Amino acid sequence: MSSQIRGTTHFLQQENIRLQKENERLQQEVVRLRLILRNLGNLNQMALSIHPDTNIIMLLDQILRAALDSIQAGDGSLMLVDDETQELSFVVVHGSVREQLIGHRIPLGVGIAGWVAQHAEAIIVPNVQTDPRFSPKTDQAFQFRTRSMLCVPIVFNGRVLGVIQALNKTTRKEFVHADLLMLNVVSQLAAAAIARAEAVLLSEDRAQ
Repeated sequence: MSSQIRGTTHFLQQENIRLQKENERLQQEVVRLRLILRNLGNLNQMALSIHPDTNIIMLLDQILRAALDSIQAGDGSLMLVDDETQELSFVVVHGSVREQLIGHRIPLGVGIAGWVAQHAEAIIVPNVQTDPRFSPKTDQAFQFRTRSMLCVPIVFNGRVLGVIQALNKTTRKEFVHADLLMLNVVSQLAAAAIARAEAVLLSEDRAQ
């Protein structure tokens, strides 16, 4: 009987330790998410107050950083549509191949990002190697390995301006629907910033 009591006591002690650790983890996650939401709020204010001197690339860089932090992705990029060439251009990149990728272009409809831009549809791809839309050309060109991907279009008034893609969760877990929702929120912020910047430039051109 005493051995059973000792066994039960040990189990309860271990369970208590586990619950304490889980509680600490959840508290840290809440703090992290609050900081992210505060950052997104600040970025939203910046997007709404864009003026001719605003560095739009720097703002988009901050937006992408906030997006990747919010879903714990190690790499990612923001690409804009070039209407003249019908290509996606890597404008902002975070991760191991940042310097090499900026300015790189892919045709609309090619690869997962090209598909998302063409169809204006957000997708989660747990394993890109099994997705027929995945094109390995960019990975091969820059010696990178994409495992999983989350990709959302940047849309303003029905017009696709570009895409945001997040690659390879740092926790080694898969992207989930909550990540998709968060990235959609960030893409709307990016869309507002880009559209506002275009409007400011157009206003300047007309003034001249």
